[in-house]
Amino acid sequence: METSSNNDWRPSASFEVIQQRAELLARIRRYFAENGALEVETPLLTSATTPDPNIPSFSTVSGNAGESCRYLSTSPEFAMKRLLAAGSGPIYQICKAFRRGEQGKLHNPEFTLLEWYRPGFDHHRLMDEVAALVMILAEGYRTFKSEERLTYGDCFQRYLEVDPYVADVARLKICAKQQGLEINSGLTTMDRDGWLDLLMSHCIQPNLGQGRLSFVYDYPASQASLAKIRPGTPPVAERFELFMDGVELANGFHELQDAAEQRARFEEELQCRQENGLESVKIDEYLLAALEAGLPECAGVAMGLDRLMMVLIGAGRMKEVLTFPYDRV
Repeated sequence: METSSNNDWRPSASFEVIQQRAELLARIRRYFAENGALEVETPLLTSATTPDPNIPSFSTVSGNAGESCRYLSTSPEFAMKRLLAAGSGPIYQICKAFRRGEQGKLHNPEFTLLEWYRPGFDHHRLMDEVAALVMILAEGYRTFKSEERLTYGDCFQRYLEVDPYVADVARLKICAKQQGLEINSGLTTMDRDGWLDLLMSHCIQPNLGQGRLSFVYDYPASQASLAKIRPGTPPVAERFELFMDGVELANGFHELQDAAEQRARFEEELQCRQENGLESVKIDEYLLAALEAGLPECAGVAMGLDRLMMVLIGAGRMKEVLTFPYDRV
């Protein structure tokens, strides 16, 4: 029998951190027990997955004849919305999620999400609760001098002097060059949202959440995902993200309730997948049926607990807060 010549069989997180994770989960459950949200579980194996071309899914097929492809869940969102439409009321879930190809300092293909939904809330009211919960979870680890809430436009104006709602690709490309970003051949075909994401991640995000909680909201309508779009000049997506130490920790939406609009967005994403040579996936008809039946007015948010743990203890890499990262399983 062969034996390993190294210590890769050992956990990458210390037992002190493993204990801290356990306490973090206990605090989360206490908070929701005291604040009226029901803990739920939904399947990790699903018959459909998100068509978002930026979120690659793991797929699996058993050896049983005639059994269709299943996907490892990239998020419990679709199933939790089905519960909301069925009348669950406020709910939360702590679960594993899976995204193929995401591995590095801040990524692991298998990660832990906290996701919750509040009927009757909009995204601003949910930001209040996210801030309150994070403050509780940070006790004993970090103190924050303040909290800031910036629109997406505020961020680009403050750090780049660009209006992201109207700037075209040519203007964004010039801005990227002015910021010293290397523009290689792989970037030349990016669309407008691709350039916005590049500038946000490389030039703006490192400034956010330094000694404080930073919320960014009112994203461009083209980045609405599953959020409502608020009409106006410009129209904006009613969603937010939370940043600490330059790290994105949470993504929240004032949830879209319109089944026809959601189907149109899914079909647009499928078209994008086809144009980029990506595999086609099934649209989640269960979710669309739930929206058709009636999703209550609500807001929801997903928070990465591995990243939160990293930020709270000052870890440099995600593997420091995981028992066994992807390269040890």
